[in-house]
Amino acid sequence: MTVQQRATLDDVARLAGVSAKTVSRVFNQRELVGADTVERVLASAKRLRFRPNTLAQGLRRGGKTNTVGFIMGEFGNPFYYKVASGIERELAAQGHRLVVATTDDTSDGEARVADALLSQRIDALLIIPASHDQSYLEGERQLGTPVIAIDRPALNLAADSVVLENRETVHEATRRLLALGHRRIGYICNPADVWSQTERIAGYRAAMAEAGITDTTAWARLEDDRSVRPERLIRALLEQRDAPTAIIAGNNRMTIAALRVMRELGDGHTALLGFDDFDTADVLDVSVITYDPIELGRRAARLALARMGKANGPTKQLVLPSWIVERGSGERAPAEPGR
Repeated sequence: MTVQQRATLDDVARLAGVSAKTVSRVFNQRELVGADTVERVLASAKRLRFRPNTLAQGLRRGGKTNTVGFIMGEFGNPFYYKVASGIERELAAQGHRLVVATTDDTSDGEARVADALLSQRIDALLIIPASHDQSYLEGERQLGTPVIAIDRPALNLAADSVVLENRETVHEATRRLLALGHRRIGYICNPADVWSQTERIAGYRAAMAEAGITDTTAWARLEDDRSVRPERLIRALLEQRDAPTAIIAGNNRMTIAALRVMRELGDGHTALLGFDDFDTADVLDVSVITYDPIELGRRAARLALARMGKANGPTKQLVLPSWIVERGSGERAPAEPGR
């Protein structure tokens, strides 16, 4: 297979019968070029399938590329691509492009991915932190590149962030289960050491302590190893002698795993409430704690755009609401009251 060479700006100039400088102006300062010439140059560019190097153009104009980077977790999680959708919508309205990279929710690749994006001279970096230290971005921030943390605050870095109500809503969800008569209430998550989960776990433990239940280790499964299959954790929990009568799942991945295990076990009595909504949750009558992930992305993009215009000033943390949606699975009373 023969691969053709890409057309250059000079190739377009020759075909259009104009100078290379005129072609450059058509793509950068079109208002300075006559309409007939613009039409001829664009027709020649289309015929040659010429694409201007917008990155190089931006750098020549003074260091701006109109490109924003976003580092997120695994592509398969609906949460991440909905956040990315919100970011892209907000940026596109302001003439900016979005470049997305993934860490697969592992800390090892975060700095590497960030370095790859920053080498493209992006105008801002949005990140869902996966590691426990973002101080490696401090030098770039001091050079004027805004860094915005999403869902979890950045650690060891002065950065704006957009997060959710985590502790308060899980606290309320646990109180509702307690009011139904549950006492053995489990909490399952993996990973458990990220900020959003530590907040949710704190809300769960606080509500349990208020009910006089200070030791929840028998019913909590808080893992930090993504190689551990959630189904294995949940099956062992539900098959133990003192199994919980209700479970709060810390994210959509754990909720789906719990549904799968409960179906395999023929378990239709354990109450289940998950953090994060997901497709078909309403069809399956799964009660969830939900929020607007697209708005989460939009707000983060707005912070980035604002920082591009004014890098100085105190850092901000926006807290967006989350709320409980009752669909049936989280409203089941225990088979035996007080258990």
